[in-house]
Amino acid sequence: MSGIKDVARRAGVSVGTVSNVLNRPQLVAERTREHVLAAIEDLDFVRNESARQLRAGASRTIAVVVLDIANPFFTDVVAGVESVADEQDALVVVSSSGGDEQRERRQLARLAEMRVMGVLITPVSAPSLEILRRSEVPAVLVDRAAGPGERWTAGAVAVDDVRGGRAVGEHLVHRGHTRTAFLGGPLSVPQVRERQQGFLEVVGAASTTTVLTAGLSVAEGRRAAAVVLDLPQDERPTAVFCANDLVALGVLQQCLLRGVRVPEDLAIVGYDDIDYAASAAVPLSSVRQPREQLGRRAAELLLGSGDEARLAVFEPDLVPRASSARVLAPPTAG
Repeated sequence: MSGIKDVARRAGVSVGTVSNVLNRPQLVAERTREHVLAAIEDLDFVRNESARQLRAGASRTIAVVVLDIANPFFTDVVAGVESVADEQDALVVVSSSGGDEQRERRQLARLAEMRVMGVLITPVSAPSLEILRRSEVPAVLVDRAAGPGERWTAGAVAVDDVRGGRAVGEHLVHRGHTRTAFLGGPLSVPQVRERQQGFLEVVGAASTTTVLTAGLSVAEGRRAAAVVLDLPQDERPTAVFCANDLVALGVLQQCLLRGVRVPEDLAIVGYDDIDYAASAAVPLSSVRQPREQLGRRAAELLLGSGDEARLAVFEPDLVPRASSARVLAPPTAG
């Protein structure tokens, strides 16, 4: 590939003059500018934008670091980010930590070296964010609020997951379920912990079986469902609340494999309301989050003005479908 020095030689000018034509054309005489542009065209020269930005100490790149790129929830969040970035003439790069703290640290260190405009992140671990703080890279937390030591961030966008968990509990209690289960994990993930908290506030811990998972995947959902379905009949829950839709889809798969009817034998409710929820073999009830709005607002916070950390909290909505449609008993009076 031709470089800027090749263009300068072809045009018979200095490298500085070529740089001015590219970045400050108004400083270059028209005739000289035409010579340089002709040389650029003859050599098929393409400027190295990354190198230029690094020299300037700035970038037009926004990084999004998600927990699991295979989760459609994050795909929709990124779509929201891209819609704002496009308006601001910025590029979006996406990285997946896979829920691995060490991998997340390596990714953040590389992004800091790239001098990205900022990072939108659903972090595995709060200490990882220190890399961004030390490097003075602006950060916006996605899908959770900032903790006490994270007030330096440019902002946070979150969903009221405690409220979402409560909505699921009320939904199942209203349908007469007295033996329930919560499936998901790990509890070190704030969203999982808050969804469980809201759920238990309604149904009560004593009447709930908790099956923690290593992650929020379909495979983990199948494993957790096997634990529930292997319980003695008189102890088996009649309804399960899954920390996300991927876990719920895994539960549904295990039920179909074992001939367990949904919702007649087991009601299932998920969280996120990804597209697959409505199109499942038994359409899944789920708590809907405004996924693209989360991404849009996060990007707006990052690209906005002002140093003060800001928080945008969205309200979730329960979307009832066939997987929890059966009413076991009439609602209790009062």
